[in-house]
Parts: sequence; structure tokens; C-alpha cells
Amino acid sequence: MILLCGIPSEPSLGMVFEQLNKLGVPYLVFNQRHYDSMKLEFGLQNGKASGWMKYDGQYYRLEQFIAIYSRLMDFRFLPELESEPPGSAKLEYCRIQHDALVRWCEIAPARVVNRPAPMGSNYSKPFQSQLIRKHGFLIPETLISNDPYLVYEFFKHHKKVIYKSICSIRSIVQTLEEKDITRLNLIRLCPVQFQEFIDGVNVRVHTIGRKAFATSIHAGATDYRYSYMQGEEETLKEMKLPGELTEKCINLSEALELDFAGIDLIITPDNRTYCLEVNPSPAFSYYENNTGQPIALAVAKYLSAID
Repeated sequence: MILLCGIPSEPSLGMVFEQLNKLGVPYLVFNQRHYDSMKLEFGLQNGKASGWMKYDGQYYRLEQFIAIYSRLMDFRFLPELESEPPGSAKLEYCRIQHDALVRWCEIAPARVVNRPAPMGSNYSKPFQSQLIRKHGFLIPETLISNDPYLVYEFFKHHKKVIYKSICSIRSIVQTLEEKDITRLNLIRLCPVQFQEFIDGVNVRVHTIGRKAFATSIHAGATDYRYSYMQGEEETLKEMKLPGELTEKCINLSEALELDFAGIDLIITPDNRTYCLEVNPSPAFSYYENNTGQPIALAVAKYLSAID
């Protein structure tokens, strides 16, 4: 049996269990919003993790789960807990159960997509960039600073610069404009990541095991994910990468210990490849719905150990 964790209505999770249905593979969905009907306990014996989970009145031995696919959100933002005061009984129960689930996912003798520890590289974009560069990808020249003067000099040197958050919390990538220079004093209390603008085609590569699916994205907005906010349209197309680049992407995911990853590239007009970041929990539905690539099926087969 396969364990799916998250919100069932979330598109990427839903698309995976739809494919498991078609494959006839048994699975259990832990609906994170029903945290109060779940209890998990496990221990280690002779170096192996074993235990049980009670969910919706049913008991399951943890050993019967051959794979786990987790798309858990931060439990503190669940609608059922938003109004709970810090330290409330509901909040504490949810925290304890989620903590147990995450810890079990780290050591479970099952195929876990993805284990929590390797996903940690995305919590610091600068740290992850160093790992990316070690595996043969170019990265944009970057300045992380809260010094307005240094940022201004960086801007003058590169002419076109973008800025975004340093951590894993999603931010809208924006272009630094002349009119923004007068606001640079605002960064003194919070360092910001600035990068040279790389002109080229945005490419998202989803790797699952040894498979890779590439999508080219053409959009007028700096951050194509938010093109709609600027009244721009984006075009997504399935793309065939050169074999060497495909192998580099797969090898990068393996080096980061990510069974499933979303790798963001920019390929310049002179065929240089820059890697911007590696997403360890990619919401792939946007790409599959626009291109028809069978990413959800690949995830379902990988969880089921079907070649």
C-alpha cells in the first residue's frame, strides 16, 4: 500500500492518486485537514522502524506502506487551526502528530518522495546555489546584501537585475528598476538576494527517478508564474533536452537525494545553461495540464516500483 499525505483537493496530489486508481495500486490518503482522526506511533528495533497509524478508525501497520508521497503544508495554516491560540490543545495535538509523521518519513524503510532532510537545501537559496554550481551548472552572478550602496553598484554594473527572497518562502521575482533605487534604504533591516538578469528561455525540468520531463515557458513577465497578474500570457510547450543536459539534471537531483524534483533552468541564445534553483516539492499540475506530459503517471509508477 502507498501512503499519500496532504490535502486531497490539491491538484498535484489528486492527479497522483487518480493515476494510482488507473494502475489498480492500493493507497491510503491522509487528509491533513483531518489531523484529529490520526494517531501515529513508531519505534526502532534492531535498526528498523516499525509501528502503527490509526486513521479514520482504522489501524495500519507502518510496515505495510511500501512508499510515501508527501505534500504536507505547514499545519499552522490549516483552516481548522487558524484561529487557535498558541499552545492550544488542538494545535499541540496536530504538531505532535505531524512531527511524528515527518520523523517517520525520514527513517521509514520505504520509498519516500521526498525525505524531509534532503528537502532542507531549499530553505537557503544561496546554499543550494553552491550545490548546484558544484554539479556543473552556471548560476547567475548574485549579491546578497542589506547595503544600498553595494546594490546600486551591482545594478550599475549589470544594467538589468532581478531580486527575490533568500529562503524557501515563495516570492514574486521582480526586475529592479531605476525608480526602485530610492527605496533601497528599506533593505537595511533585511538582506535581499539580487541577481544579474539572464536572457533566455525558461525551462522547468521535472525529474522522477531516472526519468525527466522538460517544459519550455515563454512569457512577457519576469516571473512567469505570475504573468496573469500583469495581463500577460505564457506559453508552455513540451521540450526535448539534449541527452547530456538531461543526464546533468537527473544527476543533480540524485546528488541532492531528491527522488522527485523541479529544476528551473534558463537556456540562453548561445546555449549556455543556468540553473536558478531546485524545488524539492514541485507542484507539477500546472505543467502537465498545459503540455500533457505524463508526470503524475511517472510519479505513481515510481511509488509503485513499476518501470
